[in-house]
Amino acid sequence: MDELPHEGEMAPQGEMAHRVSRPNDLDAFWMPYSDNRGFKSHPRMLARAQGMSYFTPEGREVLDGTAGLWCCNAGHGRAEIVEAIQRQAAVMDFAPTFQLGHPIAFEAAARIAEITPDGLNRVFFTNSGSEAADTALKIALAYHRARGKAQRVRLIGRERGYHGVGFGGMSVGGIGGNRKQFGALLPHVDHLPHTHGLAANVFARGQPEQGAHLADALENLVALHGAETIAAVMVEPVAGSTGVLVPPKGYLERLRAICDRNGILLIYDEVITGFGRLGTNFGAERLGVAPDIITMAKGLTNAAVPMGAVAVREGVYDAVVNGAPAGIELFHGYTYSGHPLAAAAAIATLALHRSEDLPGRARAIEPYWEDAAHSLRGLPNVIDIRNCGLIAGIELAPRPGQPAARAMDIFRKCFDDGVLVRVTGDIVALSPPLIVERPQVDRLFGTLSDAIRAAA
Repeated sequence: MDELPHEGEMAPQGEMAHRVSRPNDLDAFWMPYSDNRGFKSHPRMLARAQGMSYFTPEGREVLDGTAGLWCCNAGHGRAEIVEAIQRQAAVMDFAPTFQLGHPIAFEAAARIAEITPDGLNRVFFTNSGSEAADTALKIALAYHRARGKAQRVRLIGRERGYHGVGFGGMSVGGIGGNRKQFGALLPHVDHLPHTHGLAANVFARGQPEQGAHLADALENLVALHGAETIAAVMVEPVAGSTGVLVPPKGYLERLRAICDRNGILLIYDEVITGFGRLGTNFGAERLGVAPDIITMAKGLTNAAVPMGAVAVREGVYDAVVNGAPAGIELFHGYTYSGHPLAAAAAIATLALHRSEDLPGRARAIEPYWEDAAHSLRGLPNVIDIRNCGLIAGIELAPRPGQPAARAMDIFRKCFDDGVLVRVTGDIVALSPPLIVERPQVDRLFGTLSDAIRAAA
């Protein structure tokens, strides 16, 4: 192989052209959240998607048990979304939203505000759930500063929480593997205990009975730091990426009450639970407790174009925007905030969301889904099963000295047998497109059952 140019040197034109045509040998792409060495020695490739399925380059069908990555709620290859993106690309591919606007971004925001919980009707666009999490935290800090409460700088997350990979969301998040590699994180951050009570709530269906008292840990942090120093608490209504942790009955109600008593904003990360995943527009509706700020992404565009958003209460918006002097009110944003193609995808997705009543479809099949998930109880090494909406988590006993190895074997076996599942540690997490039907549920859990037995 020829030597690469030294830093600062440009390669000769002919040499550069030669390098551009290098073969696709999988080497150039540094894959995210992946065992790059393991994958590239035994790749698992997806080449096409339609409806409930992916297809490999060889044409083998793989039933999608994870909605891509918790995101393709309407299924794959929806013509309405594809055509909306194509039309918009032909009209205008990009327009900035710094001191300029384009109608489709405002329409997308209005369509979101139609389905968010009452009062959360101001929408700030981002490009991902990670960006939405950092944006929500910044808005919370700006809100308190605008009200003369600049000392409210402390942010509270939760153990085993996941709020993306920006430095804000990673700091408030509570997954050790996401944090330990990067050293210094945000200051003034603390964490509540997670709600996973295996002993008290094993094999619970829906919200578990025990654990509401865990919200009282926020009172301890108020006593420790002083309420006047705390800006916001961020939690997932149902923690997804850490293994489907469903909130105990009464937990969110207590958390909301403590926040209200102490002037603390409550932020829900609904990147996974939004857009029908729990059988309602947002998890706040299903669980009966509304926050002050909601982050969203994934199902917002059915993942056809990357997009995230933050919806805030009118009072939060008014404090930041109407309380500021003339000029820019919030010094924050992204080049692609409200990108025209993403906005077109969001509008088309939300039209499908309404016309096909995707939350209603999830509610209708949820009892069948729940029974299918809990039918795995009693299989070798299955130590817990959790579910809420169209999400299920199957927790496995780890192999001694080999954490996550058993679940990874199950993941590979399922893929080889034509079903895509997701694993996090020794937990198998399932979240199919909301268009799933009973025969596909049967196939998903039947294949998973066989894989669990094989991994024993």
